[in-house]
Amino acid sequence: MGTRLNNEAINDDWSPMSALPPRTGQQFSISHGDYTAVIAQLGATLRVFRYQGDDVTVSTGPDDVVTCCVGRVLVPFPNRLEHGSYDFDGAHYQLPVNEPERDNAIHGFGMNYYWQLERLAEDSVTLSWRVPLTEGYPFSLQVFITYTLSDSGMRIDCDAVNNGDGPAPWAMAVHPWFSNGEDAYGDAIDAVTARCSIEIPANTHVLTNGNLIPTGTEAVDGTKFDFRTPTLLDQQPYDDALTDLDHDADGTVTAVFTRPDGRRVAIIGDESITSFQVCTASGFPEAIHPAGVAVEPQTAYANTFRTGIDLIEIAPGGTAHTTIRYQVLQ
Repeated sequence: MGTRLNNEAINDDWSPMSALPPRTGQQFSISHGDYTAVIAQLGATLRVFRYQGDDVTVSTGPDDVVTCCVGRVLVPFPNRLEHGSYDFDGAHYQLPVNEPERDNAIHGFGMNYYWQLERLAEDSVTLSWRVPLTEGYPFSLQVFITYTLSDSGMRIDCDAVNNGDGPAPWAMAVHPWFSNGEDAYGDAIDAVTARCSIEIPANTHVLTNGNLIPTGTEAVDGTKFDFRTPTLLDQQPYDDALTDLDHDADGTVTAVFTRPDGRRVAIIGDESITSFQVCTASGFPEAIHPAGVAVEPQTAYANTFRTGIDLIEIAPGGTAHTTIRYQVLQ
């Protein structure tokens, strides 16, 4: 007889290895019509999103290391924060520098934690994350994210609730890599990317220094960053933010990614989305080069905690809400 735990016998052939979950935690599968998705507990990451069995976004496995933030939720800030330090409401804060080669904190830290399941249905899942108490970000937030599938595709709702007694700085983004639909590897992906196009109703390009920290802006007119009409990605590399967006009358803003086989995917943000980051991963190490293009809807672009540009301040008891949708157009 094996040892006893909670008065129940443990089988003699039990071993610690048999209890191990996937490295990315629990896997939550949802479906509706032609759409299927898998969301991982680690970071509330969108690990798989498919239409009629075909990848809409680049898929990762349940035990894969998630490179290039594929499918990540970027909270409580997206993109880069110079030196990982910032001042807010009269106090100075220092976050860990997790992009040491550029001396930046990058993409928040919600992606490093296992999120808690709140609700799971056939076509939707809600996860939550209580922001841990840290010196670099001591604000008492609870973040909820809901993935819902419908005939219109994927809807992502993010709500950050401030349970503290003072204001909290906040920004968020998601980091989808949209699949190019072809089986290429490493540098060969760049040639496929050159046959992809994007359309983003953005009038301004954000200039950056060598550490990809914003230094100013320029009008997109006459530059390779003018995506106001569908434009091929044949002037790589891109790792750039586009802002000054034209929102529709209903408050939404839509970018469209088109891959070489003609499939088009709309990336739709609500009024809280102020920019899109476009990344092609050109020149990245072959082993971590996703076979697609990142088109990231953001409530703020890089360094918002330092500059205050598009920064959201959540009042005590208040909530910041963002809705993002992905829809296959054809």
